[in-house]
Amino acid sequence: MKKKSRNFKRNSNPLNKLSLFQKNDVRGMKKCPLSGKDAPVIDYKNIKLLRKYLTENSKILSSRITAVSQNKQRKINREVRRAKFLGLL
Repeated sequence: MKKKSRNFKRNSNPLNKLSLFQKNDVRGMKKCPLSGKDAPVIDYKNIKLLRKYLTENSKILSSRITAVSQNKQRKINREVRRAKFLGLL
């Protein structure tokens, strides 16, 4: 008795191969929300802005998730630490 061969269609869509640890250059890079015109100022007193970049456990989100540039990510880290030290967060 012959076995039936199954022909599966292989998707050649590059989005199927993406994982969390690959760069998302296929999808296109997101623009930094803290750069450009009308961008909010990163400051330790701006608690509302800083809370957007924290988890529920008050950990700082990575720039891969938030699409923030490296320079702005460093500023966010510095200002979050300052706000935590002063007891604002």
